[in-house]
Amino acid sequence: MDHPDITRTERTGFPNLVSQSEHIGIDYFGEEVLVGDEYVEYDGDLILLDNLERYLSELGFEFKTA
Repeated sequence: MDHPDITRTERTGFPNLVSQSEHIGIDYFGEEVLVGDEYVEYDGDLILLDNLERYLSELGFEFKTA
């Protein structure tokens, strides 16, 4: 007897479609943006909040400490 997840994977190709987060797009750096992720949209680009400093650095912003 196979585990139900194995049977479902063999039948559908996916272990569990219900548990996968909904994908809403790809950010500027090629990372998936999923429902619940925090992101910024600027000039048509999606940028995950975790990548915002990297994005601004590429635009020429400099981060400094006083």
